Amino acid sequence: MTDKLAELKLRLGEVSDLRSAAAVLDWDQMVLMPPAGAAVRAERLSTLHRVAHERFTDGRVGELLDELRPLAESLEPDSDDASLIRVTRRDWEKARRVPSELEAEMTKVGSEAMEAWVAARAKNDYAAFRPWLDRQLDLKRRYVDCFEPTAEPYDILLDDYEPGTTTAEVRAVFDRLKQALGPMIAAAPADREAIPAGPFPEEQQRQLGLEVMTAFGFDPASFRLDTTVHPFCSSFATSDIRVTTRYQEDDLESLFSCMHEIGHGVYERGVSPTLERTPLASGCSSGLHESQSRLWENVVGRSLPFCRWVFPRVQAAFPDAFGTFDAVRFHAAVNRVSPSFIRVDADEVTYGMHIIMRFELEQELLAGTLSTADLPDAWNARFEEYLGLEVPEDRLGVLQDVHWSVGYFGYFPTYQLGNVMSVQIWEAACSALPDLDAQFEQGEFGDLATWLRENLYALGRKLTPKETLERVAGSPLDPEPYLRYLREKVEAGVTG
Repeated sequence: MTDKLAELKLRLGEVSDLRSAAAVLDWDQMVLMPPAGAAVRAERLSTLHRVAHERFTDGRVGELLDELRPLAESLEPDSDDASLIRVTRRDWEKARRVPSELEAEMTKVGSEAMEAWVAARAKNDYAAFRPWLDRQLDLKRRYVDCFEPTAEPYDILLDDYEPGTTTAEVRAVFDRLKQALGPMIAAAPADREAIPAGPFPEEQQRQLGLEVMTAFGFDPASFRLDTTVHPFCSSFATSDIRVTTRYQEDDLESLFSCMHEIGHGVYERGVSPTLERTPLASGCSSGLHESQSRLWENVVGRSLPFCRWVFPRVQAAFPDAFGTFDAVRFHAAVNRVSPSFIRVDADEVTYGMHIIMRFELEQELLAGTLSTADLPDAWNARFEEYLGLEVPEDRLGVLQDVHWSVGYFGYFPTYQLGNVMSVQIWEAACSALPDLDAQFEQGEFGDLATWLRENLYALGRKLTPKETLERVAGSPLDPEPYLRYLREKVEAGVTG
């Protein structure tokens, strides 16, 4: 039996190597690659994904999983080996339904469409991007057709990012959030002080971001920071994490982008090294991953204790912009509620409406009840309804996100699920560590990082997302703690 387990791990390790190599090429395309390399890069990524898919879905993997079933049943359910056999079985059965040719085509089109999106966004040219969006939707419908029908076709796409969660479950949470967030947004005063408009020189932004990320867990031996069009975090191993951000001299969003992406990074860095080169060696789900980026960015990074620690560093970096500020004013400014066009720059209260809108539009696009020709108008109308702003151009509207270009349909709702989870996990952490506020004022974040690593990060994908959340937070998904957290801020006058 041990020989069979060793063979399975060898095969899975090779698949992991291929997928990591593809991830390096993805990262390079978005960070360093010259534009002329796009066409060949798409072919190489397509090849790597096709070969990895063929290796993983090979019949011998299924035979080994069958032969190892008695071993898995004899072990503790959440042991590394039992979890590996169980999770690999689920992944293998799902992947077997998708032809390798379709996997390769989705990868190739995603790579090409991402480059088309970058150009279209820069030129504010939705018409140029629309044919790529049509291709992606066609591919997604073909992908959905590979599976047994579900209550809603969108379930299949959502399951890729939040396994075991249905569209109906998300809709129930989002309906509750929409009911509560609308009045909060409407009640927010429009005259609260905002962050000054700079100037914020790029090098000072970079150094400030690095200092904060280092306090949270950034280690140059395992991490690096680069710039890109759309910030993201990639992990090639538990010891090789790539964080990206972007800089503008008239705002300070790079600071919060850095805190957001390092949240993803410390999650990946904290996965148990015993899971390396297996399907278990990553964050459990997109929603749980987002819970950590939003916890470090918002729950920690927009708290008053954190602001008391970070503000002297902000003021030293940008004395002209913040010469008259203090930590309390800075805290109020970074929590100001003000509807804005760009999702990644949105405040905590309005952010949910950005996601709910995308969740609704994606389902309509997939079902064909909304055409790509009508998408900009539908986007703009819904944006005005939900956030009260008229979108002046597609660059600030339908073209702002990279996700649809690379085929990430079903991903957007996990951002808001992550917001909900972040507060549930935060409340559990506070129960275990009641002096976190005092620690944050001193720039000490190690106890929180250790608690999260021991209780969440180290698990990787050993449990389902629902099991993981219940183990860490002590309860299933519940929007009420998140709404209470926002309401307390609003009623205290902080986010208004």
